[in-house]
Amino acid sequence: MRLDKYLKVSRIIKRRTVANEACDAGRVEINGKPAKASHSVATGDIISIRFGDKTTELEVLAVKETVRKEEAASLYLLRKP
Repeated sequence: MRLDKYLKVSRIIKRRTVANEACDAGRVEINGKPAKASHSVATGDIISIRFGDKTTELEVLAVKETVRKEEAASLYLLRKP
């Protein structure tokens, strides 16, 4: 699954266009390397996102095309809020 779609489906970022812009601005990394919106996400990847001066780090636990709002948090594990 594409990175921008994963961020939207897991509800880490509210809209896919915002996720796409964050990737284009270089604020998203996968396994320590800058990632484009089209980068493929796999189980076990570590995603780091910079929101202003705060960095959020999470581990991908599952990759699903669709998920209910209540189950969205089960797709990832927050490592560093």
